[in-house]
Amino acid sequence: MILAGDIGGTKCNLALYEVHGKARQKIVEQRYESREFPAFDGIISKFLFDTRAEIKNARVRKIEAAGFGVAGPVLHRQVKATNLPWIVDASALATQLGTKHVVLLNDLEATGYSLALMEASEISALNRGVPAPQSTQALIAAGTGLGEAILFWDGREHRVVASEGGHADFAPRTEREIELLRYMKKRNEFVSAELILSGRGFRILHAFLDESVIHPSFEDPDADAAPEITRLALAGECLVCVQTLDLWVAVYGAEAGNLALKALARGGVWVAGGIAVKIRKKMEDGTFFRAFCEKEKFASLLAEIPIHLVLNEDAPLIGAMAQAIRAAGI
Repeated sequence: MILAGDIGGTKCNLALYEVHGKARQKIVEQRYESREFPAFDGIISKFLFDTRAEIKNARVRKIEAAGFGVAGPVLHRQVKATNLPWIVDASALATQLGTKHVVLLNDLEATGYSLALMEASEISALNRGVPAPQSTQALIAAGTGLGEAILFWDGREHRVVASEGGHADFAPRTEREIELLRYMKKRNEFVSAELILSGRGFRILHAFLDESVIHPSFEDPDADAAPEITRLALAGECLVCVQTLDLWVAVYGAEAGNLALKALARGGVWVAGGIAVKIRKKMEDGTFFRAFCEKEKFASLLAEIPIHLVLNEDAPLIGAMAQAIRAAGI
């Protein structure tokens, strides 16, 4: 039995899988609100308690290996979570779970290792491009934060290299985006790409475009306004929301294009994360792709790069599970 986890600043998804040869079946999954727990080991304890019936009924009751994708850099088998006051430690988890096979991955690493396992129905083509399957690929995913990774072909398969590129500086391209940067610099010492390309970015953009338009979710400063803004935008019920979504997707496409150039990702760019799936209609209308290609000298090269939207939001779990299986030699 394999334990896999997707550990983010907003939520933690944990799942148990049974593995029989190449067949892998999820037997149970639970979601927990990250900020309700002072440390990650508390979530593990709660999960093991909540799933004791499923563990008892499993063919193999022992957790043979565990893999966790965590939002933050992995250093010396530890992750200091980027948006949480947690340190996730592989050795401590191995003791808690009773297995020596514990793999810690950056959350984008975990997602990256799921891509080769995706079914055709779990992918939407934002640009078919010119396939180059043995070339470098890139992965970008906006959610609570912004993750980026590069996938290098090693002669047999793609190996995932994590980065913290989401925390690099926001690069405005248009007069409006330059004004946005000025607006944000009045409120933030640093303006990273993640500050915009994350759930909290929608409310920032909405306020930048028109502070006089208020929606119910704005009443609580700690509430997530992204679902309301994107819902109103997709329904065409609020002009400012429509403009917010359009600007957000354009900035997302531009950042994905930047990543593609830096990695020379001729093998394709993958777009993952929960936000893109929820605004799929907007992601597919050409706004993202146009911004992706609008570069100084390489628009034609970028137009040839395949762009895939990952529809399966379990991608980090699947990748973490796959790497745990590899670590255990199962």
